[in-house]
Amino acid sequence: MSAPSLAGFIMKRPWLKRWMIPISKWYADAAGYRKLGLRVDDLIPEESETVMLALKRLPPKEAYDRVFRLRRAFQCSLSHQLLPKDQQTKPEEDYLYLTPIIKQIEQESRERGDLDSMVVNKKKKEKPQNR
Repeated sequence: MSAPSLAGFIMKRPWLKRWMIPISKWYADAAGYRKLGLRVDDLIPEESETVMLALKRLPPKEAYDRVFRLRRAFQCSLSHQLLPKDQQTKPEEDYLYLTPIIKQIEQESRERGDLDSMVVNKKKKEKPQNR
C-alpha cells in the first residue's frame, strides 16, 4: 500500500503547494471516478490482506455505503452513462475513510514485527564476593 510520495515535499513548500493544488483538483475531476459517485478510497484494490482487514474494521454504515457506491458505479459503467450532477460525488464529500485505517493496520504490523524480533537478555545476578 505504501508507495513513494511527493506530497510531503510539496506541502512543505508554499509556492509549490499553491502551484500544485489547482492541478491536483483538475486531475481528480478528470479521473472521472466522482462522476460515477465514487470516492478516492473506493479505488483501492481489495487483494491485499491489509485492505481486507481495514474493510472489516469499517463501521457498518460506511461499509454499506461503500458497497452501494461500487455497485452503482458498476451499473453506470455497464450502461455507459454517468450519474446526474446531483448524485455525483462533490469534492467536499470525497474524503479518505479507508486510508487512515490502512495506515493504522500497517503501523500495528510494523510494531508487531518489531516486538516479535526483539531479543530479551536477562541480567545475570552477580554473586557477592567473599573477602
